[in-house]
Amino acid sequence: MTTITSQPTVPPPDRSGLVARGLIPERGPQRVIALATFVNMVGTGVFMTSAALFFTRSVGLPLAKVALGMGIAALVGMLAGMPVGHLADRRGPREIYLVTLLVRAVSMASLVFVHTFWLFVVVVCLTQLANSAGGAARGPLVRGFGGTNLTEFRSYLRSVANLAGCCGALAAGTAVQLDTRAAYLALVLGNALSFVACAAVITRLPSLRPVPVPSDAAGRWIVLKDAPYLVVTGLDAVMSIQGQVLVFALPLWITLRTDAPRWFIGVAVAVNTALVAALQVRASRGIDTGPAAGRALRRSGVAFLLGMALMAATAGIPGWIAVVLLTVGIAAHTVGELWHAAASLELQFRLAPAHAQGQYTGVSGFGTGFANVVAPSVLGLLCITWGTPGWLLMGGIFVAVGLLAPGIVRWAERTRLPAPSTA
Repeated sequence: MTTITSQPTVPPPDRSGLVARGLIPERGPQRVIALATFVNMVGTGVFMTSAALFFTRSVGLPLAKVALGMGIAALVGMLAGMPVGHLADRRGPREIYLVTLLVRAVSMASLVFVHTFWLFVVVVCLTQLANSAGGAARGPLVRGFGGTNLTEFRSYLRSVANLAGCCGALAAGTAVQLDTRAAYLALVLGNALSFVACAAVITRLPSLRPVPVPSDAAGRWIVLKDAPYLVVTGLDAVMSIQGQVLVFALPLWITLRTDAPRWFIGVAVAVNTALVAALQVRASRGIDTGPAAGRALRRSGVAFLLGMALMAATAGIPGWIAVVLLTVGIAAHTVGELWHAAASLELQFRLAPAHAQGQYTGVSGFGTGFANVVAPSVLGLLCITWGTPGWLLMGGIFVAVGLLAPGIVRWAERTRLPAPSTA
């Protein structure tokens, strides 16, 4: 096993057209991580598209119990990020990430044996724990191999993940149309195999030796003592509710409150996915400092308000006008999403000391996970029950978070310790 302490030897430049156009990274660890991300997210896209139907139509669980079990799993899963991230910091992120991928494969394959509610809860909790743990372990892996273009590399990986998830969702459509147990089992086992394939790709990476802990480090769980980072994480969690607007609130809004055609729900997701895949790297350029990230969060809040105001305005108007307003609103929301993602990733890595990247990534993942848990309830109450005033209120909350962000980020940067000298 090869072990490195810094960046591996850079291979000869790849002069292919795909590299020149920025569609794939140069040969080496970054290309390996990108390929692993694609493989992983294709499987995830397959499963996420069909999970609810698998549990209700194939396993035979009531929808209410499926929702309850998934909610329990989401809450339990948030607990794994910080401790496993710390383990990755101290034992090496490559090895810990490989373990989480294999656990995810086993837990996903175990779903084929689920026939009762409580067994369902146990298995999906294990799956969510492994998901959260894997995300935390992956953070120091990306940082270790990100090189001097870490900002663009993170954004590139997000574009790859969105594209792969879309491909997985399209692939799942055939099985969903067949609506047979055999088809659903094929999707579940396909996702399990994607984790095994991802692990096989990751084995091509050299190991990263843990970053030494500075002598003046404030104990083991330093992230819990880092109040500015915790506040940044809290603000980011509130802003992350936006991730459920297009996939949860908007479909319900289109169906219940507008005359727009229902097929436009699929178009909305496709437009968002295409824009993210095409523009995430470009939107992230220049968001490579703390102040720039704070300003990007401020801009994203305004973009979210604009997008949500346009979506809210579609109630009670002719269908074709609603489609036009929804299209512009989705584009505005996606611009906000691009800025938010770039700023969030920049702060997640910039504010974390190198020796504790996994621990900090785990806490950041906790915030995002919490947002995903509460978002359906919050958006359902504000946007669907309250209607137009609720959309505007939610957009105003995003603006308020964006206005607070630059000052909070400046506070967080003032409290960072200087990096230890390597001389």
